[in-house]
Amino acid sequence: MLERYVSQVDFNSYEDFVQNFKINVPENFNFAYDIVDEIAKNTPDKTAIVWCDENGDEAAFTFGDLKRYSDKAANFFRSVGIKRGDPVMLVLKRRYEFWFSILALHKLGAICIPATHLLTTKDIVYRNNAADIKMIVCVAEEEVIQHVEESMASSPSLKVKALVGGSKDGWYDFNSELQNAPEDFTRPTGDEASTNDDILLLYFTSGTTGMPKMVRHDFTYPLGHILTAKYWQNVQDGGLHLTVADTGWAKAVWGKIYGQWICGAAVFVYDYNKFVPKDMLSVITKHGVTSFCAPPTVYRFFIKEDLSKYDFSKLKYCAIAGEPLNPEVYNQFLKATDLKLMEGYGQTECTVTLGTFPWMEPKPGSMGKPAPGYNIDLLNEDGNSCEVGEEGQIAIRTDKRKPVGMFGGYYRDERLTQKVWHDGVYYTGDMAWRDEDGYYWFVGRADDVIKSSGYRIGPFEVESALLEHPAVLECAITAVPDPDRGQIVKATVVLAKNYTASDNLVIELQEHVKKVTAPYKYPRIIEFVTELPKTISGKIRRVEIRDNDKSKEE
Repeated sequence: MLERYVSQVDFNSYEDFVQNFKINVPENFNFAYDIVDEIAKNTPDKTAIVWCDENGDEAAFTFGDLKRYSDKAANFFRSVGIKRGDPVMLVLKRRYEFWFSILALHKLGAICIPATHLLTTKDIVYRNNAADIKMIVCVAEEEVIQHVEESMASSPSLKVKALVGGSKDGWYDFNSELQNAPEDFTRPTGDEASTNDDILLLYFTSGTTGMPKMVRHDFTYPLGHILTAKYWQNVQDGGLHLTVADTGWAKAVWGKIYGQWICGAAVFVYDYNKFVPKDMLSVITKHGVTSFCAPPTVYRFFIKEDLSKYDFSKLKYCAIAGEPLNPEVYNQFLKATDLKLMEGYGQTECTVTLGTFPWMEPKPGSMGKPAPGYNIDLLNEDGNSCEVGEEGQIAIRTDKRKPVGMFGGYYRDERLTQKVWHDGVYYTGDMAWRDEDGYYWFVGRADDVIKSSGYRIGPFEVESALLEHPAVLECAITAVPDPDRGQIVKATVVLAKNYTASDNLVIELQEHVKKVTAPYKYPRIIEFVTELPKTISGKIRRVEIRDNDKSKEE
């Protein structure tokens, strides 16, 4: 299947990869028909999904199963009025019905809007009206149901509601409807058929400032994740891949469907409510996961377990992204498992943009090098390309071509699109520097970089240093105005168990940072709190910390 969509599959080096990798995009590509149904036609018994939950329940689905269930779901959706271009929100956590539903929506040419179960009534109302959502399919959990029902009065576009795993008056019972729906769905033609330019997915990005933006991806987007799956996560035909992500986040389509299936790997889904490191390690080794991708937090918890108890013989490759990797985590995991952690970088707006690819030796803490098709530059405040070692904003030059899988702009917000993407350049808002070997190193969001006494200080480096201290569970670095230095570094710290805030601990943490990083980067102010303000996706809202500090001054 992969060979149909790339000009060359195997490469001898990173340089060969960059120069010769190319994705071939056919007309009117539709992932559900052209990948899933094609595999189902040729190898219907090939495993697509291996699913289990924290209670010990297990299930597996072949591509033949997926074709049948997605056809049934498409027939159900069509029976309640969903058609090409209609926005439908899925709030399904890690239920396997998510995959039936997203494929069905692709078959209809409808717009899929994956969302988290953590949304409040206000969040749902905003999304319903921003995207004119017509239908919501959600898990049968009391709080989720309540929020959706409370949103109805303020959501004129919302016409249809369906529950997965339960029933309630006023709601369709998705599982019953699926069971009763016809098994065959014919690919639409003419005006009902999707085109490459149609909207496949809308993701509401929960930014650290302002209301969420709607990231628009078209029907060619899944092909862009060939890069993500084959060459960053290194999935194998016949392998079993696990990416740790709820289906409400974009990371799920990075690692739980598109690129993995194009490359012939099955996806492993572990459905849990609370992350317990030893439980996840157990299911990874029990089910024979062969490739794994997770944020650094997961690995930080893993290395605190006795990893010698687990058989990692089937696990061949580990990828990591989401925040800079602490070298200590890298080294401890490597020592325990003999597996290198291969870092990468991307946004909801793109596929993997920078990565540590198989031919490269990882540098712990580095995002790696540019992916093929992405013309990456670092631009300073004057808009000029940065020299080696100079910090600048990560920018993607699109004047010659737009990478396959890159977004088409922010839905219904041309002003915001133009703000970040103009003159053939997309500005990511992320700061980094490049070393002499061409590896990129993350500094922080452009708005979060601290300027103190002429120095530029990236919050992540200081946060990483603090996190090495056993007293620190979580922390956030922000700037505080200072008449002499312009800005000084402040650390907002959540302490680990059995540690108590004190003046002595402040000094200890300050001295620790001085030793781990350059002395000028140490936090001159340390505030201890019980929790950090975060977005619903778990990103630290540094802007809220800064605003609180400002209000205290006033």
